[in-house]
Amino acid sequence: MPEASPSTTRALRLGVAGPVGTGKSSLIGMLCRELGDTLELGVVTNDIYTDEDARMLRAAGVLDPERIRAVETGACPHTAIRDDVSANLLAVEDLEADFAPLDLVLVESGGDNLTATFSPALVDAQLFVLDVAGGGDVVRKGGPGISRADLLVVNKTDLAPYVGVDAELMARQGREARDGRPVIALSRHDRASVTALTDWVLGVLDDHRSGGHIPVDPGPMAPHSHAGGEGAHTH
Repeated sequence: MPEASPSTTRALRLGVAGPVGTGKSSLIGMLCRELGDTLELGVVTNDIYTDEDARMLRAAGVLDPERIRAVETGACPHTAIRDDVSANLLAVEDLEADFAPLDLVLVESGGDNLTATFSPALVDAQLFVLDVAGGGDVVRKGGPGISRADLLVVNKTDLAPYVGVDAELMARQGREARDGRPVIALSRHDRASVTALTDWVLGVLDDHRSGGHIPVDPGPMAPHSHAGGEGAHTH
């Protein structure tokens, strides 16, 4: 078992991954609103050819706009959080230098499938976001993020009755798939679930500061392909 690292004052780097449309940007915005009065925060977003997510967060007023940086990967965003993290790492380090001392930097993946995971060279911990609108069976489809990320979030539980999904069953199946690792069923309209999420983040931050948190690699992404035309490629 790896030994705990010495205590550190470097910002905790928290990755937020999950398929498109699961609410990653909204979750980050919510964390900024909830924690912004007590913590010094920064955000890095990932997209291929746009800074749409960063612009959305800036427009929402969740942080000083200069604390929200965008990485335009120019290729599959997964490679920029897993294979070659240099652009993201520079963005994180620039934020930490410009606004030192930061407590927490949130890095959004921009991933579009169930296989995306962050390299531990980029983030200290990572959460994986699913939502009920993606279907009640999505947890059972598995993947390294679902099974081994530090936290699994089943998001938008308030929509479950409208999409015919049992949110409690989905969360329970998530726990079964994760061998006891934490799962939070989240709705921005449910104060208890929002508090559970912020408490988890603060707990990881405390462990990080004391040197008790050890980054764990959820495992490499499964090979996947992007179908279509000349741009089709496989990882």
